[in-house]
Amino acid sequence: MRELSLILVLLISIFSQSSDSPHGDNFDMSCDDCHTSQGWTVDKNNIKFDHNLTDFHLEGLHQDVTCVSCHPTLIFSDADPQCMSCHTDMHQQTVGFDCARCHNSNSWIVSNITEIHQLSRFPLLGAHITADCNDCHQSASLLQFEPLGVECVDCHLANYQATTSPNHIEGNYSTECTDCHQMNAFTWTGANFTHNLFPLTLGHAGVDCSQCHTGTDYSNISPECMSCHQADYLATTSPNHQQADLTTDCLECHTTNPGWKPADFTQHDNVFPIYSGEHNGEWASCTDCHTDPGNYSIFTCIDCHEHSKNDMDDEHQGIGGYLYNSVACLDCHPTGSGEGSFNHNTSIFPLTGAHIDTDCASCHITSYSGTPTDCFECHIPDFNQTTNPNHVQLELSNDCETCHTTEPDWQPASFDVHNDYYVLNGAHVTTDCISCHETQYTGTPNTCIGCHLDDYNQTNDPPHASAQFSTDCLTCHTEMAWEPSTFDHDNQYFPIYSGKHDGEWNTCVECHTTPSNYALFSCIDCHEHNKTDMDDEHNGVSGYVYNSIACLDCHPDGDSKNLIKRFQNNIR
Repeated sequence: MRELSLILVLLISIFSQSSDSPHGDNFDMSCDDCHTSQGWTVDKNNIKFDHNLTDFHLEGLHQDVTCVSCHPTLIFSDADPQCMSCHTDMHQQTVGFDCARCHNSNSWIVSNITEIHQLSRFPLLGAHITADCNDCHQSASLLQFEPLGVECVDCHLANYQATTSPNHIEGNYSTECTDCHQMNAFTWTGANFTHNLFPLTLGHAGVDCSQCHTGTDYSNISPECMSCHQADYLATTSPNHQQADLTTDCLECHTTNPGWKPADFTQHDNVFPIYSGEHNGEWASCTDCHTDPGNYSIFTCIDCHEHSKNDMDDEHQGIGGYLYNSVACLDCHPTGSGEGSFNHNTSIFPLTGAHIDTDCASCHITSYSGTPTDCFECHIPDFNQTTNPNHVQLELSNDCETCHTTEPDWQPASFDVHNDYYVLNGAHVTTDCISCHETQYTGTPNTCIGCHLDDYNQTNDPPHASAQFSTDCLTCHTEMAWEPSTFDHDNQYFPIYSGKHDGEWNTCVECHTTPSNYALFSCIDCHEHNKTDMDDEHNGVSGYVYNSIACLDCHPDGDSKNLIKRFQNNIR
């Protein structure tokens, strides 16, 4: 036995020094970490090697497998830690290669499919929680879960097409089911239906769909009140909405409460106070003042108040513009009160700016009624005669307030539509108007060089004028700033500020002999070469042609030494 032990030690020593180790050339563990002198058979319970010190811990069922089950070649470094290297992919690559997303080393059985599905691109909600896997994944019985679309219609197109109440196809309904249905619901109808596009509240709550959706196209219906309630508007007599020419925007007076009540017309106090002030409680019906029920824009003051024309004429003696009519009464008494003097600022046209000192007769030529409140109606001559700029030729808006205030002489003015004529970008956005327009708004150039000729002529780095740079500034600059510019001759085209050509030229036209086209250039006109000498010098050079393009192709940096190095490298 002692001799056998010595032989085993000797063999272990020989194998440890040999390059023919069954565990690979780079295996550096001691043999007795796993083997004993009793033989090469490994007893997993007695080995010194701890597999959990590697990148692959032995957990679950992996603790009971033999080493050769995972290391059949005995070269341990060849083992792949990926599950797929040992286990057949029963899912045929339909769920990816990360087995640990669903399985663990204790069992292949998956007990938390729902939780796992919640982490996918389609979390299970509502009726989807109780659905059988096969309902969506038709190949699930084969353990294959082909990727499916996550849009409702991907699975429910048949439901969409078969629905008749309402008919989704005829109604041109959206195929985006969640526009109307909820993902967390268990049915398609009932409280789970979403009507957010038109909330069904108060009088609209519980209304049968067919009362509003009279046709088959449920998508072609207006949310405006009058689209359903025109008959109610026309049939109403107290007051007669149609004859009174009341607004057709029902919400101005009504809510969606059933029966149209309560209703109010409190916005009347924006016109004339009848719910407050002197007239509050002094009237019984609308016709007390609006004596013509067919036209509520007509009203009377003098028929209601116990005044006579003679009395009013005497009381208003010396008041300019006084007229004995109801419109004039409202003009001077917009609140219905006889106290205090007339304050134009309480009318529908407050006096501001130059209007403050304007004589009344300048606007109220014949009377106070019918005086326009639109600037243009009074200032048409000003608009037509203005030439700086010419408003008519430029087809400027006749809404004076878009550019002007009521300050005298129309100044200061703004021009928010400048971009319709010349777009202001970059540094132009904050530029003062006078910088470009000086004193005239007509004839202002709209090209860069038209305003920046001095900048062009005075620039010396590089000298734009002597170098005959393009006067189209945008070829190199942006509207944000002059620098950085995009013209980099050395890196983009050919080195003239470095290398062999640095300091060997004065103006661009020495190379660009056609100033109108800088894409053209010349090499052979500038260098003191002639075709005969160049032909001799390039004797045996394949592809040599005596023209400038060929020069640039072979000498892209202008240095013949670099060309020689390139040829030498190519030969090698």
